[in-house]
Amino acid sequence: TPLSGIVGMVRLARARMADPQGRDQLDKANLAADHLLSVINDILDLSKIEADQLVLEASDFQLQTILDSVSSIVGLKAREKGLAFSLDLSPGLAGERFQGDALRLRQILLNLTTNSVKFTEQGSITLRVRELERNLQEARLRFEVADSGIGIGLADQARLFSAFEQADNSMTRKYGGTGLGLAISKRLVALMGGRIGVD
Repeated sequence: TPLSGIVGMVRLARARMADPQGRDQLDKANLAADHLLSVINDILDLSKIEADQLVLEASDFQLQTILDSVSSIVGLKAREKGLAFSLDLSPGLAGERFQGDALRLRQILLNLTTNSVKFTEQGSITLRVRELERNLQEARLRFEVADSGIGIGLADQARLFSAFEQADNSMTRKYGGTGLGLAISKRLVALMGGRIGVD
C-alpha cells in the first residue's frame, strides 16, 4: 500500500511536469517503483505459499481468455526484440471451460513466457497446450514454453526452481530478476496438482 501511494504520487507529479528532463526522471522512478512492487509481490506470494496461507480460487474460466492475455503481453515484448511468438493449442481446447485459479495459471504462464523473451536474442518462442487426459471430474493439461534462447546447462537445471536462484547467478547482472518467479511457479503448479520441469 505505501509503495502504491508512491507510484500514484510519481504519476501525478509527471502529469504536471513540463520539463522533459524532469519527465524522464519521473518515468525512471516509476519504472523502478513498479519493479520494486513486483519484487515485493513475489516475496509475499512465496511467504504465503511457504506458510500454507495461499488458497487457490476455484472459479469457471475459459482457457482461451488466459492465453489471449498472455499472448498480448508477451507477444508485444517478443516483437520489440524482433522475436516471433506463437500459440499452439490443441483443437477443441480453445472454447473449453475449466474450473480453477485462472489468475494463478496466468501468473505461471506469464512468468515462463517472459523468461523466454528475456533469455532469447533471436528466433522464436512458442506457448503450446495439450490435453493429456480427462475424466468426469478433472482434466490434465500440459503447457510448454519452447524457445531458441541461450539454454540451461544440466548442472544448473536441478536448482532452477529454488527460491532466489538463477541458472547462473552472474546472469542477474546482465538480465536482472530475483530468481523468485520460477520458485513461485513451481509451488503454484504443485498446489494445482501438477508438476513443472525443464529440458
